[in-house]
Amino acid sequence: MTDYLISVKDLSFTYPESEDAHREHPVLNHISLDIERGSFVCILGHNGSGKSTLAKLLNMILTPTSGQILIDGKDITDPQMTEEDIFEVRRSIGLVFQNPDNQLVATVVEEDVAFGPENLGIPPAEIRERVDNALRAVGMTEYAGHSPHQLSGGQKQRVAIAGLIAMLPKCIIFDESTAMLDPQGRKEVMNTIGMLNREKGITVLHITHNMDEAVAADRVIVINEGEIYLDGTPRQVFSEIDKLNAAGLDVPQVTALFAELRQCGFGLPADILSEEEGAELLASALT
Repeated sequence: MTDYLISVKDLSFTYPESEDAHREHPVLNHISLDIERGSFVCILGHNGSGKSTLAKLLNMILTPTSGQILIDGKDITDPQMTEEDIFEVRRSIGLVFQNPDNQLVATVVEEDVAFGPENLGIPPAEIRERVDNALRAVGMTEYAGHSPHQLSGGQKQRVAIAGLIAMLPKCIIFDESTAMLDPQGRKEVMNTIGMLNREKGITVLHITHNMDEAVAADRVIVINEGEIYLDGTPRQVFSEIDKLNAAGLDVPQVTALFAELRQCGFGLPADILSEEEGAELLASALT
């Protein structure tokens, strides 16, 4: 039996007219999906497709218009949910936003990471252990005594992630968390995301516009016009080039290159995802 950490059933959400009078359709329209515990899932979609709204619904920042959300078997859309229940959900489902400055609350890195556990009433000795472990996990131990605001964008984002790790979440949602970073910062954060999933067993939902980042996931879900448009492995999804283009999305550059080579008559695979894989195929084709 498959172990699902998150189950979404017939979920819809529409912003109130007072918030957005231009909305003519639900932001999310009767979507259903299951997320396996310990998986690494990437969610793609153009601006306004509903992917960030889904993240906020899973963390109970927003309340669905209709439908059901189960987190670890608990129905978080139950009207009987108490504030304490909602707090527990937010402990289980961490959310990392686009701008790390919005999540930094202290003037020293280790104090920032300790903020969440302190609010949970964790004993000081355990907080110390959690902070040390979290900073070690994201490779930021040497910056424990630094000011977060003097760090690079990638380092700030890793501090924000450490603050969530210290809360011991079951799942972390990264909502465009690499969008404001330079290539080095993006690489640092993606390496951290991969480590959390592989070594810590944390379920990862990564919302991004970057197709190359999506290649690293176990599964890719494309949301278009508030509905599940494509769902499969990266190789399966990125082979649907025409469908992705119709939804306003690209494919990894190497995938697009090989698609063009096939159109020119070269007998090459259409589902190449990485530059290394592409280089090996081209080298063998030329020998």
